[in-house]
This record gives sequence, structure tokens and C-alpha cells, in this order.
Amino acid sequence: MEVSVICTVLNEGEAIRRLMDSLVAQTRTPDEVVIVDGGSSDNTVAVVDEYRDRLRLRVLIERGANISRGRNAAIAAASGEIIASTDAGVRLEPQWLAELVKPLENSDARAAAGFFVSDPRTTFEVAMGATVLPDVEDVDPGSFLPSSRSVAFTKEAWAEAGGYPEWLDYCEDLIFDFRLRDEVGSFAWTPTAVAHFRPRSTAKAFAKQYYRYARGDGKADLWRKRHLIRYVTYLIALPAVIVLGLRHRPWWFLALLAGMIGYCKSPFRRLSKRLPELSPRERLRAVLLVPLIRGLGDIAKMAGYPAGWAWRLRNWQRPEIHWRR
Repeated sequence: MEVSVICTVLNEGEAIRRLMDSLVAQTRTPDEVVIVDGGSSDNTVAVVDEYRDRLRLRVLIERGANISRGRNAAIAAASGEIIASTDAGVRLEPQWLAELVKPLENSDARAAAGFFVSDPRTTFEVAMGATVLPDVEDVDPGSFLPSSRSVAFTKEAWAEAGGYPEWLDYCEDLIFDFRLRDEVGSFAWTPTAVAHFRPRSTAKAFAKQYYRYARGDGKADLWRKRHLIRYVTYLIALPAVIVLGLRHRPWWFLALLAGMIGYCKSPFRRLSKRLPELSPRERLRAVLLVPLIRGLGDIAKMAGYPAGWAWRLRNWQRPEIHWRR
């Protein structure tokens, strides 16, 4: 079966070489690579064009297209029966494509979930990756919803699922995953299909990213209970514990510390695997950064979610936003 790798890009510049070089190095060469550029103002397209002698490459220009529109355009133009999706900014393991499409070529599976891991460059990024990205042992294969930086599916299944939701600018891959799973069942789990993904490098970039993620949740009406718990924790439970500690018994602050450690248990466990790579000073900084990153992410989500819901209420008459079947 022919396999098309698809990707969207925008102003990646020289950084796109990491992805392109890793596609060239695949043990299973893609039958074609279809890249949609959203209207880059830099040399992204020129850099991609340098790989035409090493890959069967198609580049489409869709100025102003969001990620969903870009992916749909790439898939529609692809000639392969199997679509493997990835993102700009990642570095793919050499066996990524071979492992990712194996279930679709060798079984009745119509969708496969690959995995992605943190690819940090700084101490902050080490802490960031440990805080926000799961380890493979954290994944429940039966319920895992893959990121579109490492996923494969048949072109037929994509059509049956209605494609990526072009009305969403963030969380679009989750909605597509839900629809795809409704059509084809659980994703075949391929943890050996690994994409290396660099976490956000600054607190500002991270906060912006999580604000947008939560705004997407609000637009799509996702995770109501999860967001409600966050508001109750930060706006009711946390102030109550602080007041009790200040006015009554200081040991309430111990309860607060225990709760914080418990909340950061999984990130601390993931971080412990990276600590041997760091100096003693970097280890301390990374440990201290974890709860700060977790708290910042929660605050960004609390700001983004109502913004998304406000958009949803303004657009309530649009039939496509009522996506659940």
C-alpha cells in the first residue's frame, strides 16, 4: 500500500531541516511527502524544495490556512491509501514510518497511534517536558488519543470521519481523533513510532500555548469536569486552606505542601529519569520549576477556557460546532 506523509508548515525557516532530514533517513521511505505551507514569509518553502532530489515531494501553498485546513488539503492531494501525519518542529526516529504504518499494512487496523517524547535543549525545557508530556508507561493503549505529530490512518477513514475540523484552530486533532475512533474503533498502539518534540522554551510561550489549548477546549466543549475541578481547586479550595493556615492552625500549610507534591508526583517521577543528565545546580532548578510550570499552565487554562466558551456562545448557530454524533 502506498504511504503519504503529510505536514503543515508556517515560517519554520532553517528549523524545518530537522524534520526533512529525519524523513530522508527513514528505514521505510515514504512514497510521497505532501507539505502544505500556510503562507510563510521566510525561506521555509525554499528549504523544503532543496529535498526534492531525495524525497518524492509535493508542496502546496494555502495562504491563511489554519492547521486543520492545511492537513485536510494535504490529505486530499495525497495519492497514498495510508496517511501518516507529523508536524514541523519534530525529529522522527529512523523507524518511525515503518513502525507507524505496520498495523495498517499487516492487519485490519485503519488507524494507528504513534508516540512522541520530549527533546529538550535547556534545563527549563527538561522541566517542561517532564511536566506536560507523558512517558510511554503513562499511556493506556485502549483509550490513548494520539497527537497528529505521530499518527496514521487510511485516507478512506479520514473521509468517513469528516476530516479535521476547520472551524477549530487548536485541539483540532482531538476532535478528529474522537470522530476517527467512532468510525474505526481504538487506534492500534505503536509506541516504537517515536517523534522527538521540543517543548516550549520560555514561560511566556508555554502560557500562550496552554491558553490556546484551553480556548480550543472551550470552543469544542471538551473536558467540562476537568476544567470545573481546576476552578474549584484554585478559586475555592486553595484560598480556604491558606485562610485556615493563617487564622487557625499552621499545619494546614503542611497539607497544602503535601497536596502540591501529590499533584506533581507524575512530573517528578518523569523528571527523575532526566536528573542524571544535569548538574547539581540544574537538578535543583528543574525540581523547583515543575510546580511553577504546573501552576502557570493551570492559570493559562483557566483564562483560555472561558474565552473559548464565549466564542462558542457567539457561534452557537453554526452546525459544525455541535460535532458530537
